[in-house]
Amino acid sequence: MTATTPVVRNGVDTTALFATIGVVADQRELARFQFRATSTWMSGTHSRSTISTFRGAGGEHAHQTTWDFDADHPAVLTGKDNGPTPVEFLLVSLASCLTAGIANIASARGVTLHSVEASVTGDIDLQGILGLSDEVRNGYEGIRIGFRIDADAPADVVARIVAQSQARSAVFDVLTNGVPVTVEVEAA
Repeated sequence: MTATTPVVRNGVDTTALFATIGVVADQRELARFQFRATSTWMSGTHSRSTISTFRGAGGEHAHQTTWDFDADHPAVLTGKDNGPTPVEFLLVSLASCLTAGIANIASARGVTLHSVEASVTGDIDLQGILGLSDEVRNGYEGIRIGFRIDADAPADVVARIVAQSQARSAVFDVLTNGVPVTVEVEAA
């Protein structure tokens, strides 16, 4: 038996990527994951969310680091600006998910990336959130994301990589197709 030398492109171990796809193709139950976050109200509109553990690949796992994220509103929206707003985190999630997909897909296709930059904007009318209009939705009216990608491939290949990332992105899917959300309340 010979050892396989990992092939790393764009920081992605493509040998491990294809091995993971192969293992999951043979054992589909390993694909079931549960990600978790907890959130604690601090004061006013400020909250702190923590991410530390998840279930997947047949077991419980802990991240190498516990991640804490503060969210708040800016002063103009009655907050203290202790962190980004929750809707800004949503933009970060979309950009991060699509960018990770671009790196994986480009690597799998043998395309070297020199740089990937995403610019994401979301338009929101706060009349809905503030209860001033039942005609205005509470969330974004629209989100736009643009990529600036420098790669060793023609523009049409890069466009196909972005399209596949979009087609496989979990965050893009949740935003464009929705997902059932259940809210439970336990009064202390």
